[in-house]
Amino acid sequence: MADENLRALLAQLRERLAQAGSIDQDLRALLSNVVRDIERTLHQGGAAAAAQAAESAPRLEAVAVQLETEHPALAQVLRQFVSLLASAGI
Repeated sequence: MADENLRALLAQLRERLAQAGSIDQDLRALLSNVVRDIERTLHQGGAAAAAQAAESAPRLEAVAVQLETEHPALAQVLRQFVSLLASAGI
């Protein structure tokens, strides 16, 4: 169930990222890399992959803080993602 929720939030995150036109290029690259890392680990499956995805949570939270003012919807999705990782015990 957590994998399905993570995948749904990843899709929402990609959509919000595409809609957010004025994100700093370095921040956009960081966020894209984190999303790719999470997608790769989810594709692998298993507990090890889930733990690996959880390692991205601090990076996602840091990006959310930076985006809060100019892109609150994107920051909200990032925080939902971090929360989902935490609630899954990851």
